[in-house]
Amino acid sequence: MQRNPRPFLIGGSLGAVLTAPAMAAAAAPTTMDVTVTIPQLKVAEYHRPYVAIWVEKAGAPAKTVAVWYDHDMKENEGTKWLREVRQWWRASGRSMKFPASGITGATRAPGAQKISFSRAQLGATAPGEYTLVIEASREVGGRELLRIPFTWPAKAGAGGRAAGKTELGAVTVAFR
Repeated sequence: MQRNPRPFLIGGSLGAVLTAPAMAAAAAPTTMDVTVTIPQLKVAEYHRPYVAIWVEKAGAPAKTVAVWYDHDMKENEGTKWLREVRQWWRASGRSMKFPASGITGATRAPGAQKISFSRAQLGATAPGEYTLVIEASREVGGRELLRIPFTWPAKAGAGGRAAGKTELGAVTVAFR
C-alpha cells in the first residue's frame, strides 16, 4: 500500500489552526484609555493640581506615564513643586529629569481629561497584575491618590474605575 504524500485537509482546518493565533493576537487590546476628572472646587484661591499617573507591578520599578505640572515656568521652577505629589515622588519622580519627553504635560483645567497609553508606554511587557495609580496635589489645597488594578493582557472592553473625594473626581480605565 502506497501513502499519498499530499496533506489531507478537511474543510481548511489547517488554515484555521494557523491563522487563529494571529487573529487572537490582532484582537488583543493594545491601548489603555484613561479619563481623569478634575473637579471644579469652590474655594477662595484655586490652583490647578499637579497630577502624576504611573503603573506599578509587584517586584518591578514604578513606570511613570504622565506628569501634569507647570512645565513652562521660568528657569524650570515648576519642577520644585513636583515633590508635593509625594507618593509618586517616592516611587519614581525623584529619579527623573524634567521635562520628560512624552510624559510631561501642562496642568489641566477642571473637567474630564482623556489620555491614552500604549502597551509600551505602560511598561506592561509581561502578563500579570498591574495597578494604575493617579495622584493629585494642589497648592493651597489637598492631596489625593487613587489606585485601579488591571490585568495584562487585558480583554477588550475591560477596565475599572475609582472615585476621588476632593482633588480628583471619577477616574475610568478602558481597554481597546
